[in-house]
Amino acid sequence: MLLNRAIPCLLLDVDGLYKTIQFKNPRYIGDPINAVKIFNEKEVDELIILDISATKQNREPNYDLLQHIASECFMPLAYGGGIKTIAQAAKLFELGIEKISLNYSAVQNPNLIKEISALYGNQSIIVSIDVKKNLFGKQQAYILNGTKKVDKDIVNIAIDAEKMGAGEILITNIDKEGTWEGFDIALIKKITEKVNIPVIASGGCGSLAHIHKAIVDGGASAVAIGSMAVFQKKGMGVLISFPEASEIENLLNAKVK
Repeated sequence: MLLNRAIPCLLLDVDGLYKTIQFKNPRYIGDPINAVKIFNEKEVDELIILDISATKQNREPNYDLLQHIASECFMPLAYGGGIKTIAQAAKLFELGIEKISLNYSAVQNPNLIKEISALYGNQSIIVSIDVKKNLFGKQQAYILNGTKKVDKDIVNIAIDAEKMGAGEILITNIDKEGTWEGFDIALIKKITEKVNIPVIASGGCGSLAHIHKAIVDGGASAVAIGSMAVFQKKGMGVLISFPEASEIENLLNAKVK
């Protein structure tokens, strides 16, 4: 595994893949199984799948589909969406999911982080923090797909998640998500400077230079790539793709040279 990672991040809605811009206006991308098969061929290091409607619709993960995805996936697979209990987490691990990502439950029931970590190890749990500016221009954490404010400091959420047993933090700038404009380096640094666990930067990736900047300047251990992994270019059609493994390796490991 690379010291630093570039991870395709796919958005699931029931049984199809979608891509959003600032968590809005989901556009249909295609079948998740086909996408996974392509990423297998690309030999990506890891894959993240997030169900963007499960928690809002108060439904459990789509276990049948996830079992199919896990059986086809040759790389470590992380999943988030609709996970509220240790029983649900256990079922996902049994299906072959290697990491659980918590967003809503990390805030509403932080003890779930501790429970999962105690049973499966901290490497099995990611805490996802979604951030956007409020009406006054201040960045604030949100849950429920960016629709409900969290009355807790962003950095403190990350610090407390680490204390409860999280193994990684996924930090997403909603205002940049799907824009191709680059990561929020200042936000990433706020987190990486305060926690000792890996931080995955998300929201805004549009080039290899953006990936390099998130790792070298932001201190991220990994980047989650959305639009760049499913579109040809900004404003163009769907094309499941990913940079060559050698290109990614040279770029990401530049930090330690």
